[in-house]
Amino acid sequence: MVPEAESIGSRSDDTADVVTAVDEIDGSPHLVIADIARDDGWIAMTEGDAVSLEEWR
Repeated sequence: MVPEAESIGSRSDDTADVVTAVDEIDGSPHLVIADIARDDGWIAMTEGDAVSLEEWR
């Protein structure tokens, strides 16, 4: 995994606002991580595939 990956043509911005939430997509809960400073800057995975904080530690 690359620590800092960017799309071609994107700019680096240290002031990005990244948020996370659990939301329903297609009838099942998903963890959504989004950069609210960019259009289409988000990723989602099913809640079951997300690692809990306790498991991550």
